Amino acid sequence: MTAERTTVAVFGAAGYTGALTARLLHRHPHFRLEAVTARADAGRRLDDLYPHHRVPLVLEELELERHASVDAAVVAYPHGAAAELVAELRARDVRVVDLSADFRLRDLDVYAEWYRPHPAPELIDAAVYGLPELHREQIVDAGLVANPGCYPTATLLALAPLARRGVIADVVVDAKSGVSGAGRAATDATHFVSVDENVNAYGVPRHRHTPEIEQELAALGSPVTITFTPHLLPLDQGELVSCYVTLGDPGSNGGRDPGSAVADIKRVYLEAYADEPFVELTDAPPGVRDVRDTNICRLSVHTDARTGRVIVFAVIDNLWKGAASQAVQSLNLMFGRPEGEGIT
Repeated sequence: MTAERTTVAVFGAAGYTGALTARLLHRHPHFRLEAVTARADAGRRLDDLYPHHRVPLVLEELELERHASVDAAVVAYPHGAAAELVAELRARDVRVVDLSADFRLRDLDVYAEWYRPHPAPELIDAAVYGLPELHREQIVDAGLVANPGCYPTATLLALAPLARRGVIADVVVDAKSGVSGAGRAATDATHFVSVDENVNAYGVPRHRHTPEIEQELAALGSPVTITFTPHLLPLDQGELVSCYVTLGDPGSNGGRDPGSAVADIKRVYLEAYADEPFVELTDAPPGVRDVRDTNICRLSVHTDARTGRVIVFAVIDNLWKGAASQAVQSLNLMFGRPEGEGIT
């Protein structure tokens, strides 16, 4: 006898990440995808909108009384629009993974500074930051998981081993992503004519993922003000972050000399990720093709003897580990499934 399958809905399935999440859940051996919703594309089949995902469900307009009768939901709404729906779902005891930024930040004032006044502040304390490699145990019991942004996912996995040792004095993050990270609605900046044969920085000098990264680094033991600059690449998907770390006093971490704390930098990373199925370490700097259509983050760490800096490269697929497959990874944990089920 097989265990009863867990029912799930994807709200906002017409966008890139929502559609990919629906694909992964439709093929999942345990979850049963009950409904996919959309606004402008309601009435169309998802496999008509995205033939390559092959999800034979009709996108429906949201009817909460009907669509909330599921065990779990993935909310793929824009920032600011997701919180109200998440609150409605949690009131009905639906366990939620939210792909927006609405529940990633712990400080309401910081959220208001970077976004707007929070529409559901009562849920902030209950939300778990959904990076399994950092918060696996909390995700297991969570009713609400805030899926990280794609840039924070790669950056935090790149820096976590050093942050835990409290030796990050300063860090510059040079990040690059394909245009799918901007979402489905094309703008002048993401139009093919603007992107092709071109690379440009954006979100300068304040990108909204900055406080998310700083929050998690501080929680790991390295409160630091970072420099974070993203760039748009002429790719459809894929992401590379290059982190340039200046080491400093580990302070409360036992008063150790920072150099001794990371004397064998590769060993530090090998130990940190030895048991992580979706983090790979490589000697050579990785490329985005190495991880396309996977839930894997591939890392490469180097020391620069001349400057004393540590350089860490991380690549992910921004639509997979940066969004959809990471959401399913968290759902697996929340419902007692093997962590890689349906995403490997």
